[in-house]
Amino acid sequence: MTSVLPLTTALAPTRTLQVEVWSDIACPWCYIGKRRFAAALDAFPHRRHVEVTWRSYELSPHTPAGPGRPEIDALVEHKGIPRDQVRQMFAHVATVAAGEGLVFDFDRALAANTFDGHRLLHVAREVGGADLVEALIEKVFDAHFSQGADLGDHETLVRLAREAGFAQAGLDDDDVRTVLDGDRAADDVRRDEAEARALGVNGVPFFVVDRRVAVSGAQPAEVFTQLLEAGWREANPLAVLAGDPDAEACTDDSCAV
Repeated sequence: MTSVLPLTTALAPTRTLQVEVWSDIACPWCYIGKRRFAAALDAFPHRRHVEVTWRSYELSPHTPAGPGRPEIDALVEHKGIPRDQVRQMFAHVATVAAGEGLVFDFDRALAANTFDGHRLLHVAREVGGADLVEALIEKVFDAHFSQGADLGDHETLVRLAREAGFAQAGLDDDDVRTVLDGDRAADDVRRDEAEARALGVNGVPFFVVDRRVAVSGAQPAEVFTQLLEAGWREANPLAVLAGDPDAEACTDDSCAV
């Protein structure tokens, strides 16, 4: 009699996928990419085995700290692009965003240094885990692109932290002010940015699965699906038993009976 090994003994335990996303909170394509990635992730059959970590990346680290200034003025000055051309760029991005259910109001958007906002996201992970990070990053993105909120203003960040649920995680408004007035999590932001440089990241959003498979940009949802599937195959290869070499089987489009 041929001894058959139970299939369950041939399969390794399912391994969780670690997805890291380098992003800036003032990057429009990062917000659009986040929405598209979320659509792919929600439909992914192994969703409960995927952990997402948001990593810090500053597109304009030399922007002075403090109150923001109109985004259009900052781009005209920094990039040397004519104002009308900047408005056309904004209109294009806003149209793409609308296709993802997002409202971008660049007439109100303010350019600001994002370092403190990134620090606050790290604190969110520290005190409340991935759920609090998700709540805060959505609040920050929406505030910046839809409401014209000033991310360079500490009181704006305090409000967004409150709305995201920091109090339930043990940090009230005064605690958040203390965080922002100090340097808590500053090293975490710098570490993320150093890792981005080591990986060769020079633009965001940038999505990496298990430090093996990556894709850059606000890709269509189907590309993010391919990314997740590729990562899943790498992490959880199917083990096939040798079994009985004489066992009958059908191949391709033919089957001998």
